Amino acid sequence: MKKLTRITCNPEIMGGKPCIRGMRVTVGMIVGMLATGHSREEILKLYPYLEAQDIDEALSYAAWRSEEVELA
Repeated sequence: MKKLTRITCNPEIMGGKPCIRGMRVTVGMIVGMLATGHSREEILKLYPYLEAQDIDEALSYAAWRSEEVELA
């Protein structure tokens, strides 16, 4: 998997959830909006400080996490 430079995790921002570039916009929020029918264009209009690449990386991160296997 390529290195994701736009996804950050900081315990002081949104409780450490994966966020877009240190902002209070979580990967889960972006993926959830897409899953409920919002288009990329709608998301970018609602959050003008986001960039198309942010959405791409949010999806890449979510896909990577969904395939992650925990070894116990």
